[in-house]
Amino acid sequence: MSANVPHPGISTDDASSPPPPLDSALVRELVEVVGGDWVRVERPEVDDFKDPFWIPGDETFAASAVVQPGSVEEVQRVMRIANVWGIPVSPHSQGRNLGHGGASPRRRGSIQLGFQRMNRILEINEELAFAVVEPGVTWQDLYDAVQAQGLDLLTPVPDLSWGSIIGNTMDSGHTYQRYGADYRLHVGYEVVLPDGELMRTGQGAITGSSSWHTYRRSLGPSLDELFIQSNLGIVVRMGVWLARRPAAYAPLTLVIDDDADLEAAVDTVRELRLAGHLEGMPAMYSTLRAAHMLRDSPVPAGPAPFSPAELHAIGARLDVGAWAVRAAIWGDRDIVEIRLRRITEAWTKIASGRVLPVHIYASHEYDQFTRSAELITIGIPTLKAIESTPPHIAHLDVSPVVPMRGATVREVVEEIRRQYAAAGLNFGVGIMVTGERSAVAIAGIRYDRTDPESARAAVETGRRMVTALGDLGYGDCRPHLAFMDLAASYSSFNDHAYRRFVERIKDAVDPAGILAPGRHGIWPARDRTGSAASTG
Repeated sequence: MSANVPHPGISTDDASSPPPPLDSALVRELVEVVGGDWVRVERPEVDDFKDPFWIPGDETFAASAVVQPGSVEEVQRVMRIANVWGIPVSPHSQGRNLGHGGASPRRRGSIQLGFQRMNRILEINEELAFAVVEPGVTWQDLYDAVQAQGLDLLTPVPDLSWGSIIGNTMDSGHTYQRYGADYRLHVGYEVVLPDGELMRTGQGAITGSSSWHTYRRSLGPSLDELFIQSNLGIVVRMGVWLARRPAAYAPLTLVIDDDADLEAAVDTVRELRLAGHLEGMPAMYSTLRAAHMLRDSPVPAGPAPFSPAELHAIGARLDVGAWAVRAAIWGDRDIVEIRLRRITEAWTKIASGRVLPVHIYASHEYDQFTRSAELITIGIPTLKAIESTPPHIAHLDVSPVVPMRGATVREVVEEIRRQYAAAGLNFGVGIMVTGERSAVAIAGIRYDRTDPESARAAVETGRRMVTALGDLGYGDCRPHLAFMDLAASYSSFNDHAYRRFVERIKDAVDPAGILAPGRHGIWPARDRTGSAASTG
Protein backbone atom coordinates (compact mmCIF):
# COMPACT_ATOMS: atom_id res chain seq x y z
CA MET A 1 0.00 0.00 0.00
CA SER A 2 1.39 3.34 -0.95
CA ALA A 3 -0.06 6.82 -0.85
CA ASN A 4 1.83 7.80 -4.02
CA VAL A 5 1.23 11.42 -5.01
CA PRO A 6 -2.35 12.65 -4.63
CA HIS A 7 -4.25 13.12 -7.86
CA PRO A 8 -3.91 16.65 -9.34
CA GLY A 9 -6.13 18.95 -7.35
CA ILE A 10 -6.50 22.64 -6.84
CA SER A 11 -3.67 25.04 -6.16
CA THR A 12 -3.96 27.01 -2.94
CA ASP A 13 -1.58 29.73 -4.13
CA ASP A 14 -4.41 32.26 -4.50
CA ALA A 15 -6.45 31.11 -1.51
CA SER A 16 -6.07 34.42 0.34
CA SER A 17 -8.77 36.10 -1.76
CA PRO A 18 -12.16 34.99 -3.16
CA PRO A 19 -12.52 33.80 -6.77
CA PRO A 20 -13.44 36.42 -9.39
CA PRO A 21 -17.15 37.24 -9.90
CA LEU A 22 -19.23 35.57 -12.58
CA ASP A 23 -19.74 37.18 -15.96
CA SER A 24 -22.78 39.47 -15.77
CA ALA A 25 -24.35 37.83 -18.82
CA LEU A 26 -24.15 34.43 -17.11
CA VAL A 27 -25.76 35.89 -14.00
CA ARG A 28 -28.64 37.26 -16.09
CA GLU A 29 -29.25 33.83 -17.62
CA LEU A 30 -29.35 32.22 -14.17
CA VAL A 31 -31.75 34.89 -12.90
CA GLU A 32 -34.07 34.19 -15.84
CA VAL A 33 -34.27 30.55 -14.70
CA VAL A 34 -34.65 30.77 -10.90
CA GLY A 35 -35.47 34.43 -10.22
CA GLY A 36 -33.38 37.25 -8.83
CA ASP A 37 -33.98 36.32 -5.20
CA TRP A 38 -32.33 32.94 -5.73
CA VAL A 39 -29.06 33.91 -7.41
CA ARG A 40 -26.52 35.16 -4.90
CA VAL A 41 -23.31 36.70 -6.22
CA GLU A 42 -22.45 39.37 -3.63
CA ARG A 43 -19.58 38.14 -1.50
CA PRO A 44 -21.29 38.40 1.92
CA GLU A 45 -24.29 36.42 0.65
CA VAL A 46 -22.13 33.75 -0.99
CA ASP A 47 -20.05 33.48 2.17
CA ASP A 48 -23.20 32.65 4.15
CA PHE A 49 -23.04 29.25 2.42
CA LYS A 50 -19.35 28.57 3.16
CA ASP A 51 -18.22 25.75 5.39
CA PRO A 52 -18.33 27.42 8.84
CA PHE A 53 -15.69 24.98 10.11
CA TRP A 54 -13.01 25.82 7.52
CA ILE A 55 -9.89 27.88 8.26
CA PRO A 56 -10.90 31.55 8.74
CA GLY A 57 -9.60 33.71 5.92
CA ASP A 58 -8.70 30.75 3.69
CA GLU A 59 -10.54 30.80 0.34
CA THR A 60 -9.33 27.46 -1.05
CA PHE A 61 -12.89 26.14 -1.32
CA ALA A 62 -14.69 29.42 -2.01
CA ALA A 63 -17.62 29.47 -4.46
CA SER A 64 -18.30 32.20 -7.01
CA ALA A 65 -22.08 32.21 -6.54
CA VAL A 66 -25.02 30.37 -4.99
CA VAL A 67 -28.05 29.39 -7.09
CA GLN A 68 -31.16 27.91 -5.45
CA PRO A 69 -33.54 26.25 -7.94
CA GLY A 70 -37.14 25.56 -7.02
CA SER A 71 -37.91 22.65 -9.35
CA VAL A 72 -36.34 19.78 -11.24
CA GLU A 73 -36.84 21.67 -14.49
CA GLU A 74 -34.87 24.61 -13.08
CA VAL A 75 -32.03 22.27 -12.08
CA GLN A 76 -31.93 20.95 -15.64
CA ARG A 77 -31.82 24.43 -17.11
CA VAL A 78 -29.06 25.56 -14.74
CA MET A 79 -26.95 22.55 -15.71
CA ARG A 80 -27.43 23.30 -19.42
CA ILE A 81 -26.35 26.91 -18.88
CA ALA A 82 -23.31 25.76 -16.91
CA ASN A 83 -22.30 23.49 -19.79
CA VAL A 84 -22.50 26.36 -22.27
CA TRP A 85 -20.38 28.60 -20.07
CA GLY A 86 -18.02 25.88 -18.86
CA ILE A 87 -18.57 26.84 -15.21
CA PRO A 88 -18.45 24.04 -12.61
CA VAL A 89 -21.49 23.42 -10.41
CA SER A 90 -21.35 21.90 -6.94
CA PRO A 91 -24.67 20.75 -5.41
CA HIS A 92 -25.54 20.75 -1.72
CA SER A 93 -28.84 20.10 0.05
CA GLN A 94 -28.94 21.83 3.43
CA GLY A 95 -25.19 22.42 3.66
CA ARG A 96 -24.92 20.62 7.01
CA ASN A 97 -22.08 18.27 6.08
CA LEU A 98 -20.06 19.68 8.96
CA GLY A 99 -16.73 18.06 9.70
CA HIS A 100 -16.38 17.08 6.04
CA GLY A 101 -16.44 20.44 4.25
CA GLY A 102 -20.01 21.64 4.69
CA ALA A 103 -21.60 23.04 1.53
CA SER A 104 -18.34 24.27 0.04
CA PRO A 105 -17.30 23.04 -3.41
CA ARG A 106 -14.17 21.00 -4.00
CA ARG A 107 -13.42 23.11 -7.08
CA ARG A 108 -12.70 26.71 -6.20
CA GLY A 109 -14.88 29.20 -8.09
CA SER A 110 -17.77 26.77 -8.65
CA ILE A 111 -21.42 27.74 -8.50
CA GLN A 112 -22.99 26.22 -5.40
CA LEU A 113 -26.35 24.68 -6.29
CA GLY A 114 -28.44 24.78 -3.10
CA PHE A 115 -31.64 22.77 -2.69
CA GLN A 116 -33.18 24.52 0.30
CA ARG A 117 -36.26 25.45 -1.80
CA MET A 118 -36.84 21.93 -3.13
CA ASN A 119 -38.21 20.70 0.18
CA ARG A 120 -41.35 18.77 -0.70
CA ILE A 121 -42.25 15.37 0.71
CA LEU A 122 -43.74 13.89 -2.45
CA GLU A 123 -45.28 10.79 -0.90
CA ILE A 124 -45.62 8.92 2.36
CA ASN A 125 -46.92 5.39 1.83
CA GLU A 126 -48.01 3.93 5.15
CA GLU A 127 -49.02 0.56 3.76
CA LEU A 128 -45.62 -0.18 2.18
CA ALA A 129 -43.66 1.94 4.69
CA PHE A 130 -41.72 4.32 2.48
CA ALA A 131 -41.52 8.01 1.69
CA VAL A 132 -40.35 9.96 -1.35
CA VAL A 133 -38.49 13.22 -0.78
CA GLU A 134 -36.76 16.08 -2.56
CA PRO A 135 -33.20 17.07 -1.56
CA GLY A 136 -34.27 19.97 0.67
CA VAL A 137 -36.30 17.72 3.00
CA THR A 138 -34.71 17.35 6.42
CA TRP A 139 -35.01 14.48 8.88
CA GLN A 140 -37.10 16.77 11.08
CA ASP A 141 -39.42 17.56 8.16
CA LEU A 142 -40.15 13.88 7.51
CA TYR A 143 -40.70 13.11 11.18
CA ASP A 144 -43.06 16.07 11.55
CA ALA A 145 -45.07 15.00 8.49
CA VAL A 146 -45.44 11.44 9.76
CA GLN A 147 -46.52 12.70 13.18
CA ALA A 148 -48.96 15.22 11.73
CA GLN A 149 -50.69 12.47 9.76
CA GLY A 150 -50.73 10.11 12.76
CA LEU A 151 -49.07 7.32 10.79
CA ASP A 152 -47.88 4.05 12.30
CA LEU A 153 -44.32 4.60 11.06
CA LEU A 154 -40.87 4.97 12.61
CA THR A 155 -38.71 7.51 10.78
CA PRO A 156 -34.94 7.18 10.41
CA VAL A 157 -32.67 9.83 11.94
CA PRO A 158 -28.94 10.51 12.22
CA ASP A 159 -27.39 12.29 15.22
CA LEU A 160 -28.57 15.73 14.06
CA SER A 161 -31.99 16.41 12.54
CA TRP A 162 -31.24 19.62 10.63
CA GLY A 163 -29.59 17.97 7.64
CA SER A 164 -31.05 16.74 4.36
CA ILE A 165 -32.10 13.13 3.97
CA ILE A 166 -30.77 12.98 0.40
CA GLY A 167 -27.66 15.00 1.24
CA ASN A 168 -26.74 12.72 4.13
CA THR A 169 -27.34 9.62 2.02
CA MET A 170 -25.27 10.95 -0.89
CA ASP A 171 -22.26 11.28 1.41
CA SER A 172 -22.70 7.87 3.09
CA GLY A 173 -23.97 9.36 6.33
CA HIS A 174 -25.29 7.16 9.12
CA THR A 175 -28.71 6.51 10.58
CA TYR A 176 -29.28 4.19 13.51
CA GLN A 177 -32.51 2.31 12.97
CA ARG A 178 -33.06 -0.94 11.05
CA TYR A 179 -32.26 0.37 7.57
CA GLY A 180 -29.19 2.23 8.78
CA ALA A 181 -27.35 -1.08 8.86
CA ASP A 182 -25.41 -1.59 5.62
CA TYR A 183 -26.92 1.61 4.20
CA ARG A 184 -30.28 0.12 3.14
CA LEU A 185 -32.30 3.31 3.65
CA HIS A 186 -32.44 4.57 0.05
CA VAL A 187 -34.21 3.10 -2.97
CA GLY A 188 -35.01 4.57 -6.40
CA TYR A 189 -33.68 7.92 -7.61
CA GLU A 190 -34.60 10.65 -10.02
CA VAL A 191 -31.33 12.11 -11.28
CA VAL A 192 -30.38 15.19 -13.27
CA LEU A 193 -27.32 14.22 -15.28
CA PRO A 194 -24.45 16.67 -15.88
CA ASP A 195 -25.84 17.70 -19.28
CA GLY A 196 -29.29 18.41 -17.81
CA GLU A 197 -30.96 15.17 -18.94
CA LEU A 198 -33.35 13.49 -16.48
CA MET A 199 -33.11 9.79 -15.56
CA ARG A 200 -34.83 7.46 -13.11
CA THR A 201 -33.06 4.49 -11.57
CA GLY A 202 -34.24 1.03 -10.60
CA GLN A 203 -37.86 0.23 -11.36
CA GLY A 204 -38.41 3.94 -12.00
CA ALA A 205 -36.92 3.39 -15.45
CA ILE A 206 -40.28 1.76 -16.30
CA THR A 207 -42.75 4.52 -17.15
CA GLY A 208 -45.52 4.55 -14.56
CA SER A 209 -43.93 1.84 -12.39
CA SER A 210 -45.57 1.36 -8.99
CA SER A 211 -42.55 -0.66 -7.79
CA TRP A 212 -40.03 2.18 -8.05
CA HIS A 213 -39.46 2.72 -4.32
CA THR A 214 -40.11 -0.85 -3.18
CA TYR A 215 -37.38 -2.82 -4.97
CA ARG A 216 -33.66 -2.08 -4.88
CA ARG A 217 -32.55 -3.67 -8.16
CA SER A 218 -32.83 -2.86 -11.85
CA LEU A 219 -33.08 -4.88 -15.00
CA GLY A 220 -29.41 -4.72 -15.87
CA PRO A 221 -26.86 -2.79 -13.76
CA SER A 222 -28.32 -1.19 -10.65
CA LEU A 223 -27.22 2.42 -10.69
CA ASP A 224 -28.31 3.86 -7.34
CA GLU A 225 -24.93 3.36 -5.66
CA LEU A 226 -23.20 5.02 -8.62
CA PHE A 227 -24.50 8.41 -7.48
CA ILE A 228 -23.40 8.16 -3.85
CA GLN A 229 -20.18 10.09 -3.16
CA SER A 230 -19.90 10.77 -6.87
CA ASN A 231 -20.04 13.61 -9.38
CA LEU A 232 -21.98 11.73 -12.05
CA GLY A 233 -25.46 13.15 -11.41
CA ILE A 234 -27.65 15.16 -9.02
CA VAL A 235 -30.28 13.19 -7.10
CA VAL A 236 -33.44 15.32 -7.01
CA ARG A 237 -35.86 12.65 -5.75
CA MET A 238 -35.29 9.57 -3.59
CA GLY A 239 -37.28 6.82 -1.94
CA VAL A 240 -36.70 6.32 1.80
CA TRP A 241 -37.57 3.09 3.55
CA LEU A 242 -39.36 3.49 6.87
CA ALA A 243 -40.40 0.91 9.48
CA ARG A 244 -43.45 0.17 11.60
CA ARG A 245 -43.58 1.96 14.93
CA PRO A 246 -42.59 -0.84 17.34
CA ALA A 247 -44.87 -1.97 20.13
CA ALA A 248 -41.95 -2.00 22.57
CA TYR A 249 -38.56 -0.31 22.67
CA ALA A 250 -35.58 -0.70 24.98
CA PRO A 251 -32.73 1.83 24.68
CA LEU A 252 -29.46 0.24 25.79
CA THR A 253 -26.17 1.47 27.21
CA LEU A 254 -23.50 -1.22 27.35
CA VAL A 255 -20.35 -0.22 29.24
CA ILE A 256 -16.84 -1.55 29.65
CA ASP A 257 -14.86 0.08 32.43
CA ASP A 258 -11.45 -1.17 31.29
CA ASP A 259 -10.00 -0.17 27.92
CA ALA A 260 -8.23 -3.53 27.87
CA ASP A 261 -11.63 -5.13 27.19
CA LEU A 262 -12.19 -3.26 23.92
CA GLU A 263 -11.35 -6.29 21.76
CA ALA A 264 -13.79 -8.47 23.68
CA ALA A 265 -16.47 -5.80 23.40
CA VAL A 266 -16.06 -5.51 19.63
CA ASP A 267 -16.18 -9.27 19.16
CA THR A 268 -19.26 -9.51 21.39
CA VAL A 269 -21.12 -6.84 19.43
CA ARG A 270 -20.26 -8.66 16.20
CA GLU A 271 -21.60 -11.97 17.46
CA LEU A 272 -24.78 -10.34 18.80
CA ARG A 273 -25.27 -8.74 15.39
CA LEU A 274 -24.67 -12.00 13.54
CA ALA A 275 -27.13 -13.80 15.84
CA GLY A 276 -29.78 -11.15 15.18
CA HIS A 277 -30.05 -9.99 18.78
CA LEU A 278 -28.69 -6.50 18.02
CA GLU A 279 -30.23 -4.71 15.07
CA GLY A 280 -29.81 -1.29 13.54
CA MET A 281 -26.47 0.43 13.94
CA PRO A 282 -24.96 0.31 17.44
CA ALA A 283 -22.35 2.96 18.18
CA MET A 284 -19.36 2.46 20.52
CA TYR A 285 -17.91 5.62 22.07
CA SER A 286 -14.73 6.26 24.03
CA THR A 287 -15.11 8.15 27.31
CA LEU A 288 -15.21 11.76 26.11
CA ARG A 289 -17.36 10.96 23.08
CA ALA A 290 -19.71 8.90 25.28
CA ALA A 291 -20.06 11.86 27.66
CA HIS A 292 -21.26 13.95 24.73
CA MET A 293 -23.33 11.45 22.76
CA LEU A 294 -24.87 9.40 25.59
CA ARG A 295 -25.10 11.97 28.38
CA ASP A 296 -25.58 15.18 26.32
CA SER A 297 -22.71 16.61 28.34
CA PRO A 298 -20.25 19.09 26.85
CA VAL A 299 -16.83 17.51 26.50
CA PRO A 300 -15.35 18.27 29.92
CA ALA A 301 -12.97 21.20 30.07
CA GLY A 302 -9.52 20.34 31.22
CA PRO A 303 -6.01 19.52 30.12
CA ALA A 304 -5.25 18.33 26.61
CA PRO A 305 -4.74 15.50 26.72
CA PHE A 306 -6.32 14.19 29.91
CA SER A 307 -4.26 11.65 31.80
CA PRO A 308 -5.55 8.04 31.96
CA ALA A 309 -6.53 8.61 35.59
CA GLU A 310 -8.49 11.74 34.71
CA LEU A 311 -10.31 9.94 31.87
CA HIS A 312 -11.15 7.07 34.22
CA ALA A 313 -12.62 9.54 36.71
CA ILE A 314 -14.75 11.18 34.03
CA GLY A 315 -15.98 7.79 32.84
CA ALA A 316 -16.88 6.76 36.38
CA ARG A 317 -18.61 10.07 37.19
CA LEU A 318 -20.78 9.96 34.06
CA ASP A 319 -21.20 6.15 34.18
CA VAL A 320 -19.85 5.62 30.66
CA GLY A 321 -16.62 3.81 31.55
CA ALA A 322 -13.75 3.51 29.09
CA TRP A 323 -16.17 2.69 26.25
CA ALA A 324 -19.97 2.78 26.07
CA VAL A 325 -22.27 1.39 23.38
CA ARG A 326 -25.48 3.15 22.36
CA ALA A 327 -27.90 0.54 21.02
CA ALA A 328 -31.58 -0.38 21.08
CA ILE A 329 -34.03 -3.27 20.77
CA TRP A 330 -37.35 -2.88 18.95
CA GLY A 331 -40.34 -5.19 18.48
CA ASP A 332 -43.09 -6.96 20.38
CA ARG A 333 -42.45 -6.93 24.11
CA ASP A 334 -41.69 -10.66 24.38
CA ILE A 335 -39.13 -10.38 21.56
CA VAL A 336 -37.52 -7.37 23.24
CA GLU A 337 -37.30 -9.28 26.52
CA ILE A 338 -35.68 -12.33 24.90
CA ARG A 339 -33.12 -10.24 23.05
CA LEU A 340 -32.37 -8.23 26.16
CA ARG A 341 -31.57 -11.43 28.05
CA ARG A 342 -29.25 -12.63 25.29
CA ILE A 343 -27.46 -9.29 25.11
CA THR A 344 -27.07 -9.07 28.89
CA GLU A 345 -25.74 -12.63 29.12
CA ALA A 346 -23.14 -11.97 26.42
CA TRP A 347 -22.06 -8.54 27.63
CA THR A 348 -21.59 -9.47 31.28
CA LYS A 349 -19.16 -12.22 30.23
CA ILE A 350 -16.72 -9.40 29.42
CA ALA A 351 -14.52 -8.85 32.49
CA SER A 352 -15.50 -5.19 33.01
CA GLY A 353 -18.77 -5.32 31.06
CA ARG A 354 -21.92 -3.80 32.53
CA VAL A 355 -25.42 -3.22 31.15
CA LEU A 356 -26.92 -0.08 32.61
CA PRO A 357 -30.47 -0.43 33.97
CA VAL A 358 -32.94 -0.98 31.15
CA HIS A 359 -36.57 0.07 30.91
CA ILE A 360 -38.80 -1.36 28.18
CA TYR A 361 -41.12 1.33 26.88
CA ALA A 362 -44.50 0.85 25.25
CA SER A 363 -45.30 2.90 22.16
CA HIS A 364 -47.50 5.39 24.05
CA GLU A 365 -44.50 6.28 26.25
CA TYR A 366 -42.13 7.41 23.49
CA ASP A 367 -42.82 11.08 24.17
CA GLN A 368 -41.16 10.81 27.61
CA PHE A 369 -37.57 10.83 26.37
CA THR A 370 -35.23 13.75 26.97
CA ARG A 371 -31.76 12.37 26.24
CA SER A 372 -30.51 12.18 22.68
CA ALA A 373 -29.41 8.55 23.07
CA GLU A 374 -33.02 7.52 23.71
CA LEU A 375 -34.54 9.86 21.13
CA ILE A 376 -32.27 8.93 18.24
CA THR A 377 -32.66 5.17 18.41
CA ILE A 378 -36.47 5.45 18.37
CA GLY A 379 -36.34 7.82 15.40
CA ILE A 380 -37.15 11.11 17.15
CA PRO A 381 -35.05 13.96 15.72
CA THR A 382 -32.83 16.05 17.98
CA LEU A 383 -30.13 18.70 17.83
CA LYS A 384 -28.69 17.98 21.27
CA ALA A 385 -25.23 17.06 19.98
CA ILE A 386 -24.77 20.54 18.52
CA GLU A 387 -26.65 22.29 21.32
CA SER A 388 -24.24 20.86 23.89
CA THR A 389 -21.19 22.03 21.91
CA PRO A 390 -19.80 25.55 22.56
CA PRO A 391 -20.38 27.70 19.46
CA HIS A 392 -16.69 28.32 18.82
CA ILE A 393 -15.83 24.60 18.84
CA ALA A 394 -15.71 22.79 15.49
CA HIS A 395 -14.70 19.30 14.46
CA LEU A 396 -13.05 17.63 11.50
CA ASP A 397 -13.71 13.92 11.02
CA VAL A 398 -11.48 11.08 9.86
CA SER A 399 -13.46 7.90 9.19
CA PRO A 400 -11.56 4.68 8.42
CA VAL A 401 -13.43 1.47 7.57
CA VAL A 402 -12.48 -1.43 9.86
CA PRO A 403 -13.48 -5.11 9.95
CA MET A 404 -15.48 -6.05 13.06
CA ARG A 405 -12.63 -7.96 14.63
CA GLY A 406 -11.46 -6.91 18.06
CA ALA A 407 -7.73 -7.07 17.33
CA THR A 408 -8.18 -5.10 14.08
CA VAL A 409 -10.28 -2.39 15.72
CA ARG A 410 -7.60 -2.18 18.42
CA GLU A 411 -4.92 -1.56 15.79
CA VAL A 412 -6.87 1.33 14.32
CA VAL A 413 -7.81 2.80 17.69
CA GLU A 414 -4.21 2.77 18.86
CA GLU A 415 -3.00 4.50 15.70
CA ILE A 416 -5.67 7.16 16.14
CA ARG A 417 -4.65 7.50 19.80
CA ARG A 418 -1.02 8.06 18.76
CA GLN A 419 -2.08 10.75 16.29
CA TYR A 420 -4.13 12.57 18.92
CA ALA A 421 -1.26 12.41 21.39
CA ALA A 422 1.23 13.73 18.83
CA ALA A 423 -1.07 16.71 18.24
CA GLY A 424 -1.58 17.30 21.97
CA LEU A 425 -5.31 16.58 21.70
CA ASN A 426 -7.73 14.54 23.74
CA PHE A 427 -8.58 11.10 22.36
CA GLY A 428 -12.14 10.67 21.15
CA VAL A 429 -13.54 8.00 18.84
CA GLY A 430 -16.96 6.71 17.88
CA ILE A 431 -17.10 3.25 16.30
CA MET A 432 -20.19 3.08 14.09
CA VAL A 433 -21.13 -0.59 13.65
CA THR A 434 -22.37 -0.36 10.07
CA GLY A 435 -23.17 -4.07 9.78
CA GLU A 436 -22.28 -7.50 11.07
CA ARG A 437 -18.82 -7.45 9.53
CA SER A 438 -17.57 -3.87 9.49
CA ALA A 439 -17.46 -0.60 11.38
CA VAL A 440 -16.48 2.99 10.69
CA ALA A 441 -14.21 4.44 13.38
CA ILE A 442 -14.87 8.18 13.43
CA ALA A 443 -12.13 10.33 14.95
CA GLY A 444 -13.50 13.82 15.55
CA ILE A 445 -10.66 16.35 15.76
CA ARG A 446 -11.94 19.30 17.82
CA TYR A 447 -10.61 22.84 17.48
CA ASP A 448 -11.45 26.53 17.87
CA ARG A 449 -13.02 27.53 14.56
CA THR A 450 -12.51 31.24 15.27
CA ASP A 451 -8.73 30.77 15.49
CA PRO A 452 -6.97 30.26 12.12
CA GLU A 453 -3.99 28.54 13.72
CA SER A 454 -6.18 26.12 15.67
CA ALA A 455 -8.15 25.29 12.50
CA ARG A 456 -5.00 24.92 10.41
CA ALA A 457 -3.48 22.59 13.00
CA ALA A 458 -6.65 20.45 12.98
CA VAL A 459 -6.46 20.12 9.19
CA GLU A 460 -2.84 19.00 9.38
CA THR A 461 -3.66 16.53 12.15
CA GLY A 462 -6.42 15.11 9.97
CA ARG A 463 -4.06 14.85 7.01
CA ARG A 464 -1.49 12.97 9.08
CA MET A 465 -4.21 10.68 10.44
CA VAL A 466 -5.56 9.81 6.97
CA THR A 467 -2.00 9.09 5.83
CA ALA A 468 -1.06 6.94 8.82
CA LEU A 469 -4.26 4.89 8.61
CA GLY A 470 -4.00 4.61 4.83
CA ASP A 471 -0.47 3.27 5.17
CA LEU A 472 -1.91 0.55 7.41
CA GLY A 473 -4.52 -0.31 4.77
CA TYR A 474 -7.56 1.46 6.26
CA GLY A 475 -9.28 3.85 3.89
CA ASP A 476 -11.24 6.93 4.89
CA CYS A 477 -14.85 6.35 3.80
CA ARG A 478 -15.99 9.98 4.11
CA PRO A 479 -13.01 12.31 3.71
CA HIS A 480 -13.02 16.03 4.23
CA LEU A 481 -12.73 18.21 1.10
CA ALA A 482 -9.09 18.85 1.98
CA PHE A 483 -8.29 15.11 2.05
CA MET A 484 -10.33 13.76 -0.85
CA ASP A 485 -7.40 13.39 -3.23
CA LEU A 486 -5.22 11.94 -0.49
CA ALA A 487 -7.86 9.41 0.58
CA ALA A 488 -8.55 8.44 -3.05
CA SER A 489 -4.85 7.86 -3.66
CA TYR A 490 -4.96 4.79 -1.42
CA SER A 491 -7.33 3.00 -3.82
CA SER A 492 -4.21 2.08 -5.73
CA PHE A 493 -4.76 -1.56 -6.74
CA ASN A 494 -3.51 -2.23 -10.28
CA ASP A 495 -2.25 1.28 -10.86
CA HIS A 496 -5.44 2.92 -9.57
CA ALA A 497 -7.73 0.85 -11.82
CA TYR A 498 -10.79 1.92 -9.82
CA ARG A 499 -10.10 5.61 -10.31
CA ARG A 500 -9.28 5.19 -13.98
CA PHE A 501 -12.57 3.34 -14.52
CA VAL A 502 -14.63 6.01 -12.78
CA GLU A 503 -12.80 8.72 -14.73
CA ARG A 504 -13.85 7.00 -17.95
CA ILE A 505 -17.47 7.12 -16.79
CA LYS A 506 -17.05 10.75 -15.71
CA ASP A 507 -15.66 11.78 -19.08
CA ALA A 508 -18.47 9.97 -20.90
CA VAL A 509 -21.39 11.52 -18.96
CA ASP A 510 -19.76 14.87 -18.18
CA PRO A 511 -17.31 15.64 -21.00
CA ALA A 512 -17.18 19.33 -20.08
CA GLY A 513 -16.25 18.48 -16.50
CA ILE A 514 -19.08 20.60 -15.07
CA LEU A 515 -20.49 18.65 -12.14
CA ALA A 516 -18.54 18.82 -8.85
CA PRO A 517 -15.04 18.29 -10.26
CA GLY A 518 -12.72 16.67 -7.76
CA ARG A 519 -15.47 15.34 -5.54
CA HIS A 520 -14.03 12.31 -3.73
CA GLY A 521 -10.93 12.42 -5.90
CA ILE A 522 -12.67 12.11 -9.28
CA TRP A 523 -11.47 14.84 -11.64
CA PRO A 524 -12.69 15.39 -15.21
CA ALA A 525 -10.28 15.30 -18.12
CA ARG A 526 -9.84 19.06 -18.27
CA ASP A 527 -8.52 19.12 -14.69
CA ARG A 528 -6.47 15.95 -14.92
CA THR A 529 -4.09 17.75 -17.28
CA GLY A 530 -3.09 19.90 -14.33
CA SER A 531 -3.58 23.15 -16.23
CA ALA A 532 -7.12 23.96 -15.16
CA ALA A 533 -6.57 22.50 -11.71
CA SER A 534 -3.59 24.72 -11.12
CA THR A 535 -5.46 27.92 -11.95
CA GLY A 536 -8.07 27.43 -9.24
